[in-house]
Amino acid sequence: MRIGVPREIKDHEFRVGLTPAGVRALCEAGHEVCVETSAGAAIGFLDAHYREAGASIVASAQEAYASDLVIKVKEPQAGEVPLLHEGMALFCYLHLAASRELTLQLMQSKATCIAYETVLDAHGNLPLLTPMSAVAGRLAIQMGAWALTMANGGSGVLLSGVPGVAPGRVTILGGGVVGSNAARIAVGMGADVTLLERDPVRLRHLEEVFGAQLKTRFSDTEAIERCVREADLLVGAVLLPGKHAPKLISRALIRTMRPGSVFVDVSIDQGGCAASSRPTTHSKPLYIEEGVVHYCVSNIPAATARTSTLALTHATLPYVLALANSGIKQAMLDDAGLRAGLNVCAGKVTHAHLAEDLGMPYSAAEDMLKYSI
Repeated sequence: MRIGVPREIKDHEFRVGLTPAGVRALCEAGHEVCVETSAGAAIGFLDAHYREAGASIVASAQEAYASDLVIKVKEPQAGEVPLLHEGMALFCYLHLAASRELTLQLMQSKATCIAYETVLDAHGNLPLLTPMSAVAGRLAIQMGAWALTMANGGSGVLLSGVPGVAPGRVTILGGGVVGSNAARIAVGMGADVTLLERDPVRLRHLEEVFGAQLKTRFSDTEAIERCVREADLLVGAVLLPGKHAPKLISRALIRTMRPGSVFVDVSIDQGGCAASSRPTTHSKPLYIEEGVVHYCVSNIPAATARTSTLALTHATLPYVLALANSGIKQAMLDDAGLRAGLNVCAGKVTHAHLAEDLGMPYSAAEDMLKYSI
């Protein structure tokens, strides 16, 4: 199979879909891999390294996309959409619940589009979302601490405090991978951390892990309102797999926060969990709304692109090998978890949650695979 790896063009997106080690594994399995020039150069994966691993280096994105399977990180940007074509498979993060326009474009392309973020493992977990959620959760606190500085419009609170001065207060909405990793960093900084979660089992687990270092609250309207109002740093870490993030925070509630407080919405790639959220970029990550500094970057892990690429490709490579070795159709028919990643196929939406959120007709993935590829 011919596998293409284009260079990412989203703002400050320096991750790459395959490392040289991943290329070597695919080439040793008998596949042809073409990597767009400089795709990994920013994080130390040079063209020479890819050549040594067995890849062909191509000069343009067009050549990389002229493949049976394209492996990348982020959803196709405006300049990439015209390169999609019938007969190819695209494997990357898509987050289509936040973009009806991109969904329609993918449908029109007739490409087979598999989303990292909805692939499931045997236990119903999200193995390809988890590593980037861990990175995003940890970075959320770092970026929030930076945004709290006076130069960024923040209130000037140091999360750790100092002797004689209380630490900053951090509120985290959601106790999944993002939330627990955010809590780890915030607790490590010495902040006063409260995490809200609805799942009692998850709450018990977090208490066992963090003990008295982390305050936990059952997430209901009253608790959210109180904890948001008191926060110096608020982190939105809620997720409904494949669906638009729930709007837990109204504009009126944001307005109750102390001026200069910071809100980091990690849920922004699924539409954001606050009425005041709108996507930002690493070039212009911050804006102030209702007196609160917002950080709503939709590709947070790109800030630490080398670590993120290594973590991501460790998770994705087994699935890439399965798609290449068995063929796109057979690999998904063989693996229900991989099949759950199929979002768009032959012009149809094949993920039930996505179809529901966007108000589009739903076609079962099994049916589309049997009759359309």
